[in-house]
Amino acid sequence: MSEEIDRPGEIEQVDAEEVKHARQLAADAQRVVVKAGTNSLTDEDSRLDRVKLDKLVSDIMDLRRRGKDVLLVSSGAIGAGTGLLSKDGDTVEEGQALSTVGQSHLMHHYTQSFDRYDQQVAQLLLTEHDLKNPERFTNFRNTVETLFEWGVVPIVNENDAVATEEIQIGDNDMISSSIAVGIGVDLLVTLTDVGGVYTGNPKDDPEAELIEAVGDNYDAVQEIVDKSTTAEFGGIQTKVQGARDASEYGIPAIIAKSTERDVLKKIATAKPVGTLFVPINGVHDE
Repeated sequence: MSEEIDRPGEIEQVDAEEVKHARQLAADAQRVVVKAGTNSLTDEDSRLDRVKLDKLVSDIMDLRRRGKDVLLVSSGAIGAGTGLLSKDGDTVEEGQALSTVGQSHLMHHYTQSFDRYDQQVAQLLLTEHDLKNPERFTNFRNTVETLFEWGVVPIVNENDAVATEEIQIGDNDMISSSIAVGIGVDLLVTLTDVGGVYTGNPKDDPEAELIEAVGDNYDAVQEIVDKSTTAEFGGIQTKVQGARDASEYGIPAIIAKSTERDVLKKIATAKPVGTLFVPINGVHDE
């Protein structure tokens, strides 16, 4: 696929001072939404990977020890169900059924993993309707506020059992962005199986280079993402869109590799990691 794509020109760099300021905003964030994709939680056979899950939990607990509130948006229910039952979920109905099997399995392992740190967690299942209906979203936001006050980590997933059109790649990317904007957090982190946004598809293009920051150069970055997208790499589009949406509300956003050592600690200490989306208005950067 990459051979058919023209090599893009140089991407304009975001101003170094803006990047530095945005990294510090991310490091200082008191409320963080972390989104973990299916590939960050499952193995090649779609079975839940406890090593990956435990690493994610350890990374989140680093933020908790720093006094930050963290809401986790977790994919993986359909994948976990697929691994347990060895079913493919070729139809919407099968996907919905697999999610009901996988969701309880997913939460069981999250509870066990967070228990190592005496950290309580809560499960919240949402659909697009919950995000768009003002009354329902207000109820959701109030619940999250209460959980934060109690020191509980909310774990959110799409309610695949009742969703239909939403069962497609990238839904939780948009859910995490909508939540970040709707409850007014200070940082959105999207963890994936690639190191950020690249100038090509890094899975089949060895010359693809990491784009360290996105700001005024967004249009050029979006063009590259569109050109480099394949069936296997398509999820990057919704990750980029979700990060951009957050940045338009003054929230710094970062797309980074879930397997990178101490990935959230690096963000919390203003170290360069992944691709940083610089806030493009002043809502959160006083």
